[in-house]
Amino acid sequence: MSRSWSRTSVAIAGATAALAVLTACGGGDPAAAGDGGHVTITYWGWAKGTKQTVDAFNATHDDITVKYEEIPSGGAGGYAKIANAVKAGNAPDLVSIEYPSLPEFVSQGSLQDITQYVTDDLKKQLLPQAVELTTLGGKNWAVPFDAAPQTYYYRKDFFTQHKIEVPKTWDEFRTAAAAVKKADPKARIGTFFPDDPTTFEAMVWQAGGRWFATEGDAWKVDTTDPATKKVTAYWQGLLDDGLVNSATSFSPAWTGALKSGDTVGYLGASWGAGALKGLVPDQSGKWAAAPMPTWDGKPAGGMLGGSTWAVTKDSHQAAAAVKFATWMSTSPDAIKARLSSGDSSAYPAAAALRPVAKKAFDTGFYGGQDLYGLFDGAAAAIKRDWAWGPTGGTTNTTLKDAFGKAADGNGTLADAVRSAQDATVQELRKRGLKVAGQ
Repeated sequence: MSRSWSRTSVAIAGATAALAVLTACGGGDPAAAGDGGHVTITYWGWAKGTKQTVDAFNATHDDITVKYEEIPSGGAGGYAKIANAVKAGNAPDLVSIEYPSLPEFVSQGSLQDITQYVTDDLKKQLLPQAVELTTLGGKNWAVPFDAAPQTYYYRKDFFTQHKIEVPKTWDEFRTAAAAVKKADPKARIGTFFPDDPTTFEAMVWQAGGRWFATEGDAWKVDTTDPATKKVTAYWQGLLDDGLVNSATSFSPAWTGALKSGDTVGYLGASWGAGALKGLVPDQSGKWAAAPMPTWDGKPAGGMLGGSTWAVTKDSHQAAAAVKFATWMSTSPDAIKARLSSGDSSAYPAAAALRPVAKKAFDTGFYGGQDLYGLFDGAAAAIKRDWAWGPTGGTTNTTLKDAFGKAADGNGTLADAVRSAQDATVQELRKRGLKVAGQ
């Protein structure tokens, strides 16, 4: 599960001086190994179906052999393992990194600049927003695999029975939330996940927020901009009025509420279609998907997850590693092998692979709905002025802790985003990075 050409990310494009700080220690010239004979590369990842993908590659390629090691998912210890291996000088050639974490690994000098291998032809095959999120300081640092456009899942049977309109705007979402509660005092339209800042960040992204940018040779941080304040106040109001649940994502409490019907909606992403289907299989035919509500009713969105492949700084097989990564991201054989491991609603960054993914995913649970058509619209609507910063771990850890307190009534969401601002600025300075306007 992943929580993932002419333009680089607007928030950092053109800021060469500031990105020099980010990329100065980001690895040397990539080694052009793999041009004259057989090479072996090592790869660490965790996504479902990766072993099958590696096996399919090894069975069809004579010039490169991939040795795969499964590690915990990034936030569950995988990133720490990668970082420690880089420090020890024994990191693998290729690693899985989600978009929000990529700038942090680049800023720490853990990755190689792979610009020479990321051709214009490759970029043209991929979702532009995904390419932008892997382009820092005008250089390419990873090969995008998937995207994770926001999607709203809802109990169609409940909405139909109680004549509740599927909301197209956030105002309508609040109206629908009240109608859900009125129809069944135990039921709620959705859940605020205090443990998952990325869901909140996707909402801010959709609203036009811009937490990280550069100004001259300094980072500009603002987790309390007008868009963020609007999203924060909105969700605080839903929580205060008891219109949404609050539960840890994918916890027994949350899944139990889905099974009992106490939760009749899920604000997630494209990959959530497979996850939800696996959690409540007995509710087949009762669920449907819709575009994420927006503030003005016009298509807009952020991303909730998404993953890339990046080459570590000490790899001497960069050419081979990128060749393998490119195959994983663009080959129909690769996505077929990955999806053979189970029912997944992966949304590839490569447009040519989406029909393959669509064919592989049985939408009977959703009444045969054209989910990938919905995902296509949501992906195209992802805003292109969002960038992740180099201290994402600190930002999200702070948010997670503060959201947990707010959900328990010990503080507010506004307090949480302010604490994230302070902690992020402090961490940037600790790392010797300049901060504008602070």
